[in-house]
Amino acid sequence: MAIKPAILTALNTTQDSLVKNLTEDTRSVFSTMLGLELVQLPQEVNPLTHFNDCISAMVGLAGTYNGLVSIHQPVSLGTRLASVMLDMELEPGDRDVLDALGEVANMVAGNFKQHLSRGGQDIQLSTPSVATGRDYFISCREAGSLNLFFDLDEEWLMVSVTLDMD
Repeated sequence: MAIKPAILTALNTTQDSLVKNLTEDTRSVFSTMLGLELVQLPQEVNPLTHFNDCISAMVGLAGTYNGLVSIHQPVSLGTRLASVMLDMELEPGDRDVLDALGEVANMVAGNFKQHLSRGGQDIQLSTPSVATGRDYFISCREAGSLNLFFDLDEEWLMVSVTLDMD
């Protein structure tokens, strides 16, 4: 589901512009923090709500605009990303994996919130939350969303932003 027209009007932007910003913010974090280059797959995809053997790191947005920034990936990729970020060998389920992926989501959210207002001062970020498991659902209040898929060495990564305003 696309970002609601009322939000795009309030932001004085377009869906394409937000997609471009989210793409650049995500690539910047992965390049700077992990030294990895993401390849974007089809520009927007239908959102996934059901995940199998994945890790999802999420950061809430609250203020003028409310929502959620989330990054979803298979456990194998999440473990590899955390290992690269921390420069140490990690195993699936290590607490360090969850913490590192929460920090990656926090950095993407922090970068993206700058596009929602001047300097992002009127939007606060929550503490990152991480969900992992063999079979789980993620549900967010009815809101518009951007959902982008990336490829990293033939494994997928989805970055999603849900956005609403009161």
